[in-house]
Amino acid sequence: MTTAHVADGCLRVGVPVRCGPAGLVPLLPGRPFAGAAAPALHLGSVDRLLEAIDGARPGDVLVVDDDGRLDEACLGDLLVLEAAQAGLAGVVVWGLHRDTADLHAIGLPLSSLGSIPTGPLPRHVHRDRTVHLGEWPVETGDLVVADDDGVVLVEAAAAEAVLAAARAIRDAERAQADRIRAGTGLREQLRFADYLARRAEDPTWTFRQHLRSVGGEIEV
Repeated sequence: MTTAHVADGCLRVGVPVRCGPAGLVPLLPGRPFAGAAAPALHLGSVDRLLEAIDGARPGDVLVVDDDGRLDEACLGDLLVLEAAQAGLAGVVVWGLHRDTADLHAIGLPLSSLGSIPTGPLPRHVHRDRTVHLGEWPVETGDLVVADDDGVVLVEAAAAEAVLAAARAIRDAERAQADRIRAGTGLREQLRFADYLARRAEDPTWTFRQHLRSVGGEIEV
């Protein structure tokens, strides 16, 4: 499933859509990854990151909070190689990385705000708080899904319901796409002419209401 399916699943279930900052980009495009969050707060050195890896399980995703800083890299090749050797599924960094060429060679999927040559810089304020990815707190075990569109977080308690909804949306949209390719356009499938007629009679009638009435799966 894509991050878009998971985000739409959140809407369907009625839980907040917790997307990471729009600037998060994959180091290895076309390499989606997902897993339970292993959160780590960067405080100027990699000790908290190593601690998170030490407590993680194979398949988890290391989520590093560097407060979105753009003046330093908070991790590089050795830390990512350690995560790969520990069997982690990927790394998400609310901040920057370095050693890009080496990270490509390691091959562990990673999403970050970009790269910069310098490592951690002196900090004037010591901070110790809940790990965040942008505006959203990240707890151990939260579901993390990442692909070329970005990163989505789902609270652990809601993950099963959200994934079930996301699968249903994915399957319905794939069927819709197959019908479009076979010659039945999306407007016809969604009875768009009926929607326009109903809206002309009732200006309060929304497209969301129409989609629900006809069983459409597109989230708008």
